[in-house]
Formats: sequence, C-alpha cells, structure tokens
Amino acid sequence: MKKADVIIVGAGIVGLATAYSLVKKNPGLKVIILEKENSLAKHQTGHNSGVLHSGIYYKPGSLKAKNCREGKLAMEQFCCENEIDYDICGKVIVAVEKKELPAMENIYKRGRDNGISCELIDQKRLNELEPHASGVGAIHVPEAGIVNYRQVCEKLAKIIVEKESEIFTGSKVTSIKSQSNSVIVEATQINQPIEGKWLINCAGLYSDKVTSLTQNPDVKIIPFRGEYFELKTEAHHLCKNLIYPVPDPNFPFLGVHFTHMIDGTVECGPNAVLAGAREGYKKTDINFGELMETITYPAFWKIALKYWQTGLGEMHRSISKSAFVKALQRLVPDIRAEHLEEAPAGIRAQALSPDGKLVDDFLIQQNGRVVNVCNAPSPAATASLNIGRLIVEQYISLE
Repeated sequence: MKKADVIIVGAGIVGLATAYSLVKKNPGLKVIILEKENSLAKHQTGHNSGVLHSGIYYKPGSLKAKNCREGKLAMEQFCCENEIDYDICGKVIVAVEKKELPAMENIYKRGRDNGISCELIDQKRLNELEPHASGVGAIHVPEAGIVNYRQVCEKLAKIIVEKESEIFTGSKVTSIKSQSNSVIVEATQINQPIEGKWLINCAGLYSDKVTSLTQNPDVKIIPFRGEYFELKTEAHHLCKNLIYPVPDPNFPFLGVHFTHMIDGTVECGPNAVLAGAREGYKKTDINFGELMETITYPAFWKIALKYWQTGLGEMHRSISKSAFVKALQRLVPDIRAEHLEEAPAGIRAQALSPDGKLVDDFLIQQNGRVVNVCNAPSPAATASLNIGRLIVEQYISLE
C-alpha cells in the first residue's frame, strides 16, 4: 500500500494551493495529489479570466470576504517571489443608469467595510480612466488586478514536487474508505491503494461526487457555462483595464464585463447559462445522465422559478450574438459585432442547497479525516493561497 500524510483530490488551483501550504508549513510531509485529467488546472482554473479580485462585493465577515482580501495579497507576494507576471491595473464598476446608483453605493459601502481601497467617481473621472466606457457614475477599485493562474499552478506544482510530494494525473478516484486513523483511496492508473492520514477533496465540478464516496453531500453542484467573446486587436483600445457593470441584485452573477488580460487580449463576458454537462464547455456538450440529475433535483426548480426571467435573458445572449453585443454596449457603446470573435467558455461549479438557494459563500466541511471543499466559485482563484492556509490551520492535525 502506498503511503502519504495527506491525499488531495483535484489539481486545480485550490488543490495545489492547499498542497503548497502543507509542504511549506511542514517540511518533509508527504502529500499525494490525484487528478483525473492528464494535465493540471484543466477546468475552472484553466478557463479563468485571470482577475485578481479585490473583495469588494462580498458580505463582510464571510469566508469570501476574508479569504479574498488576504489571498490576493498572498498571491501578489507569491508572484513577486516566483517571477510570475501580474498587474495591479485597477477596475471600474459602472452604473449605466441612475436607478443603479443605490446598488452601486451599497457595493461601495461593502467595499469600505471590507477594507478595500475604492472611491466613488463621476462621469468625468470614469472617462479619464476608461475613455470609451459609458455611465452616470462608477466605483474605482485601484487594487484589482490580473494574472495568469495557469502559470501560478505550474509553479505551485513544481514547488510541491521539489518538496518530494507527488502529483498523479490521469488518476480518477474510485473509492474512499475512511477509518478512525487513516483514509484509504483507490484511483485509476494506480495499481495499489493509497493510505493517508487525511484526505482533502478539492474536486471542483465533482466535489459533491467525491463527497458522496464517504457521506451524503449537503449540496449539489450545478454547472453554469460562462460564454465569452474576445476583442479583435483593432478594438483593444476600447478597454484599458477592467470594466464591470453594477451587478443585478436579483441575480447571483456579476454580469457581462470587459477584462484586459495579462497576455494583452481583451475578453468580454461571461453570461451564465445552465450547462448540459459538468464539463459542457460547448452548447452541444450534453451528458444526459448529468443533465437529468440536475433537472430532477427538486431544489433546481426552486432556483429556476426564482430567476426564470433573468435566466431567459442569459439564454437569449447565448444564442444571439446581437443580444450579447447589446449587453456589452451598455458599458462601451462603441463596441460592434465585427469587433468580436468567439472565445473559449468556462464552467462555474455552483453549489445548490436543498432549500433552493445558491450557496453564496465558500463551503468547507469536515467528516472525520476527510475535508470536503464543497463550494469554491469565484473568487476562489484569487483566494486560493489563503483557502489552502485556512484548511491546513483549521482542519488538519498532523500530530
């Protein structure tokens, strides 16, 4: 039987950051990471737009608020120490119409409560920062930034392996047996069981499935596809840094926005539509078993009925480029359809509770020697180093 101190399921940025925290705090510790794909950061992390979130949106005192703020600072330090490109470019959150000003002011107050450096600005100042943006007012968040999270993951993995821990790709976990003093795991392409003192489930889109190997999960992961366009080179001047709308308070996503990415490209989106599979990056990607599992979950219909009007709008933008362009033009009126070309979509793993509510915070649960990261949507990439530190310090006892 193969031995480890800690077994981690999932080699996205949260799993890798947790392993990094373990080996950094405990030299000589043996960590084994099991990843079902043949490469690292294949899903949520690899399709991330690369924003270093400030933490302005999140409820004060929540795990998102605390971990985003501290995690962002830790990510900046990690990038500096490891020569990873990042840019604290700032962003604007724009109120397009006067009726959005109260919601904008609430976000500003929340940001101040969270210790975020931000200011309310008028239309003139907005146009100095983003000459092509349109709005009656905005919040300027100078400490928001951009980074390449794939590059971060590659460096994390290199450090983990240098510390004599191991990462196995192409290794899907098939069995977890939790005992009083250990956890025994079986995975594909590994010809022997692995015994660890602890197991940490960072499986993202399949976190509830991995949880179900040891207990009944309290939540179900619902996959939402976020579709993007990319600005052609001749239109890059329309966005200098990050342009976000004031989010719709009736919908748990941030709305389509503009992201000037670390490689110089400009991404526009995403919308948010129910995916036909947990890894359904294309409209034609349908896993009928997974889709039926979603639509037969009673809580799904509670959320569908609550957001049906907004959901129809998101679906309309999914099938109509002109509708997507119209949404972008609210922020940047000079955008035209010919400026846009399709870009790869992403999938957000969103936990849904049995009462029909989308889980609004990070959710980490412990069952004996198993720690399940049950919900870690945005800003999990920004917060990942602090999430890893939190798990190591609050849940894992290696004595």
